[in-house]
Amino acid sequence: MFRKIITISLAVAAGIAVHARELGPTSALMPMPASVVMPSGKALSVSDAAIVRSTLPSDHRLLSVYGEIMTRHFGDGAGVDAYIGVDTTMTGSEHYRLEVDSVSLRLCGASEEALFRGLQTLDQLLWGDAVMTASGNVSPIIIDDAPAYPRRALMLDPARHFLPVDDVKRFIDVMASYKYNVLQLHLTDDEGWRVAVEGHPELTDGTDHYTASDIADLVDYAAQRYIEIVPEADIPGHTSAVLTVHPGLGCHIADSAALASAPGNGVMVCAANDSVYALYDDVIRSIASMFTSPYIHLGGDEAAIERNWALCADCRRMMSERGYTDAAQLMNDFFGRMLATVRSCGKKAILWCELDNIYMPAEKYLMEYPADVTLVTWRNGLTPKCIELAAAHGNPLLMAPGEHAYLDYPQMRGDLPEHNNWGMPVTTLRQAYAIEMPSAANVTGVMGTLWGEAINDINRAFYMAYPRAMALAEAGWTPESRRSWDSFRRRLPGALGRLMERGVSFRVPFESFDR
Repeated sequence: MFRKIITISLAVAAGIAVHARELGPTSALMPMPASVVMPSGKALSVSDAAIVRSTLPSDHRLLSVYGEIMTRHFGDGAGVDAYIGVDTTMTGSEHYRLEVDSVSLRLCGASEEALFRGLQTLDQLLWGDAVMTASGNVSPIIIDDAPAYPRRALMLDPARHFLPVDDVKRFIDVMASYKYNVLQLHLTDDEGWRVAVEGHPELTDGTDHYTASDIADLVDYAAQRYIEIVPEADIPGHTSAVLTVHPGLGCHIADSAALASAPGNGVMVCAANDSVYALYDDVIRSIASMFTSPYIHLGGDEAAIERNWALCADCRRMMSERGYTDAAQLMNDFFGRMLATVRSCGKKAILWCELDNIYMPAEKYLMEYPADVTLVTWRNGLTPKCIELAAAHGNPLLMAPGEHAYLDYPQMRGDLPEHNNWGMPVTTLRQAYAIEMPSAANVTGVMGTLWGEAINDINRAFYMAYPRAMALAEAGWTPESRRSWDSFRRRLPGALGRLMERGVSFRVPFESFDR
């Protein structure tokens, strides 16, 4: 069967043969593995009677994934003699080793997760080495690979524009190919509340949202691809949606009711209202019960404190009782109570890193972040200070600097988004690739964010994400010594061809190539 497919494929392969000869088996690898050796010797030939040995049960999903890869590239019933197994002597949970010689293919990993990462590499190898694959052969190669950072994340924002479950699953499938292992879902914001909360149907009545069953389905689907889903419920700002339903939870200031009905207006829940804490105790506990991730993201960004708490009689009374001179000090009390609930659920909190100024000069954290809180650096220009402060205070830090990792920003001047563009700065592909990853032990990884104001469906999300998400994947996975813009650029045609075959929308980065 595979020989028939090979005959057909040769014509297709001819179109990219020059590219394949130029880079061979590595021509579509994204991200670049830590170590690649291409020894001389004969290729491994495909047969219709290949034998697969494994430490895994015969019905294990990973063996099905391997079989799907063989079928996709060689046809029904075809494959190579192979061994796939967990090797407990290997260190690092995602460490794998892929070896191909003229006799067999051997994939070993420190865990099942590591084997899954290795299978993504195998799939890319066979796609990129198109001429050899089309002729029914696998080039000899030795790949020894493990991630530079433990967390490689992308963020979707269904709060602004709801994304159906099947669309999120499709996004998960694609990000898994590039060894991402975290998907953050921004579930609440001014424009919408998108997750059901037990005992509070009013939060989602009449709106598109995810039910508990939907969340269970997504969490399981992602877990099968070794991806963790982190939920985000943003507080104390970005809360117009909840204040529209519960206006009494806002600060008692002039025009607060009018503000609450207008998304993006900077309203906040009141720091001095016990009903706020009662509601969010329910929210946090409900979300914690639905998601298996050890983390819950509680936002903490863009809180318009001077427009809300500083003018609220109740908040000012609370400040007086505590001897505070700055309304921002209430953030410590507010999050002190919220984080206590998070910890009581056996979870850890993530917050966006906010400083005492939104531009430099900035000197300190906006609030006293406890050491068990993971921070995400995001504001343009403030990442160096966030890195410095997180190291000094012992906070784990995830890198998502707007200059490199905000994937909702246009990829070149005049490009999409064409609506709801508030004057976004441009983040080119090369700029995304140029993100500098600190070697500090507290830096846990990288995250590309896709804020949803201007992303109204999954096709637009894909277009904005790729190929920049490939650049960030390499920042999170590939050792600094192996990262190279020129190498990345040469591998792009093969990688983008695979996206096109999968029907994934992406932006062609023509400006990155000689014309």
